[in-house]
Amino acid sequence: MAKTYRPYVPEQDLLLPPSLRDWLPEDHLAYFVSDLIDQLDLSAITAVYEDEERGYPPYHPVMLTKVLVYGYCVGVFSSRRIQRRLLEDIPFRVLAAGNEPDFRTIADFRKTHLPALEGFFEQVLLMARELLVQACAAEAVRHATSVLSAALEL
Repeated sequence: MAKTYRPYVPEQDLLLPPSLRDWLPEDHLAYFVSDLIDQLDLSAITAVYEDEERGYPPYHPVMLTKVLVYGYCVGVFSSRRIQRRLLEDIPFRVLAAGNEPDFRTIADFRKTHLPALEGFFEQVLLMARELLVQACAAEAVRHATSVLSAALEL
């Protein structure tokens, strides 16, 4: 009897579009960055676009902020490399929700909003440190509880 394989048909179209949230584990850094950015007040950035009625609608500033912060977290600083990652890497695609801004859009966004972004990077680091301290404290309590229950069993 011949060996059978799982179906492999790369040319087959998907019947339903896949959910981007299914592409990464729940505890991935991209989701952490996304959640942190969602907690920030980005009105200093979004206000720039509120009164603008000319031209094609811009990419959402929250999405661009998430992509930049995540890029910085993983050591990708160049707008051309971020553009490439938006095409090739799942975490970048998830954060951008499938959008593919070009490198000029990314560079212009960074240049236009640099003062606000610098403050956001500091806020993100402070929030991350606070969350890490909370996570370490929770882990210490769990460890102490397990050690105490083991000691009581003796």
